[in-house]
Amino acid sequence: MSVIEGRQTAAYEGEIVVFLIGFRINSLRALKAWLPVGRAMSPMLRELSKDPDSGLLGFRALPTWRGVTMIQYWESVEKLQAFANDSNRTHRPAWLDYFRNSFKGGGAGIWHETYIVPAGNIETIYGNMPPIGLGKVAGVVPVGQRGETAAERLHRPADD
Repeated sequence: MSVIEGRQTAAYEGEIVVFLIGFRINSLRALKAWLPVGRAMSPMLRELSKDPDSGLLGFRALPTWRGVTMIQYWESVEKLQAFANDSNRTHRPAWLDYFRNSFKGGGAGIWHETYIVPAGNIETIYGNMPPIGLGKVAGVVPVGQRGETAAERLHRPADD
């Protein structure tokens, strides 16, 4: 990816759902517990990426030595929950498999956090960076188009 020089901010202006999800290897010896968990995310992301109506806007994986954290951006919590609960899509069967085969014994752990961010409550800055995060999802514009300071971009009064 090429660097975009100067100060940029994400062009996104509506409500967005930020979904953090991950898994952790709790016992390196429990290969049968954590390997299926580790392999389950890629098929889900492929499925979602091929379906522009799924609601997934973009994602970024952050690997750790014991697992991975994924940052996902969604159009709405309704679309996120629809994907999660649809037995005909990849998530629900993987979730059930985890509880049947990997939860007992604690060899692998899973977690998620969901944040619904109302429009006007998003502030981003990218200085001499390639597209990343919400800027990669929505594109970027020069900072001046949305406000020179974080407070201006959040439509809040600046501290004196």
